[in-house]
Order: sequence, then structure tokens, then C-alpha cells
Amino acid sequence: MAENLAPEKRHSFVHNGQTVFEWDQTLDEVNMYINLPPNVHSKQFYCKIQSKHVEVGIKGNPPYLNHDLTCPVKTDSSFWTLEDDVMHITLTKRDKGQTWASPVLGEGQLDPYASDLEQKRLMLQRFQEEVILLAVTHECETGVSMQLHL
Repeated sequence: MAENLAPEKRHSFVHNGQTVFEWDQTLDEVNMYINLPPNVHSKQFYCKIQSKHVEVGIKGNPPYLNHDLTCPVKTDSSFWTLEDDVMHITLTKRDKGQTWASPVLGEGQLDPYASDLEQKRLMLQRFQEEVILLAVTHECETGVSMQLHL
């Protein structure tokens, strides 16, 4: 049921008319999407994820992104991949359920209305996860299945 509350669309951080990155979030993760420049071999790209910092770029050049993160992440379960000319960075939130206004500190912040919508969506997602967990626990303990209509 919680999958129904996946982000409906990505947020964009635009600087000087150019999209720097797009992003979305779930209860557990913040996902960043960076369109890669053409004609650069995939082995030239790099991404360093630290608990409070992210750096992205092409080896031998100044970093494309070099920013502190809005909130700390779990580095052991955060990772990045390249697919279809997009770098996808998955940052695992240290504090599950925390609403981020942006992945990077001070850049591309959500406006108050969008931030409020994100927070409500994440709260509903958390509620649904907890109801499902209660139902599964009940079934395991009693052998009686609960009918959920979320």
C-alpha cells in the first residue's frame, strides 16, 4: 500500500535556467538524478557520499556538485549508479521519515506549500507502513488475518 504514496513527480533544482539536478524522497531515501554530459565515458564520473556531504564530477575536473547535505545519511547503504545518461544517487536517511526541503543545504529548497505537501505525503506513507506492520504482527501472533482496506 505504501508504494501508492511514492513521489508523484521529481522536484528540480534550476540555476541560471539550467537544471542542476532533480530529486524526490521516500520515508527512507532521498534520490538525486543528474543528467550526464554526452561523449564522456562512464568510468570518468565519480560520486563521493559522506554522512553530511556529497561531491559529484568528472575525474580531473572541478566538481559539478560539492555541497553539504541538508541532513545526515547512512553512508553504508547510500550509493550511486549510472543508467541511460543519468547519475542516480540514493541517499539513505539517517532519520527515517524526516522531510527534507532539499538534498543539498541552501540550494533548491522547496517552497513552504510544496514542503507541507511532502511532509503530509511522508506522514501518510509512515502511517500505512505502521498499519501493515501491526496487521502482520497480529497475524503472526494469533494466526488470524486482518482485512486492510487502505
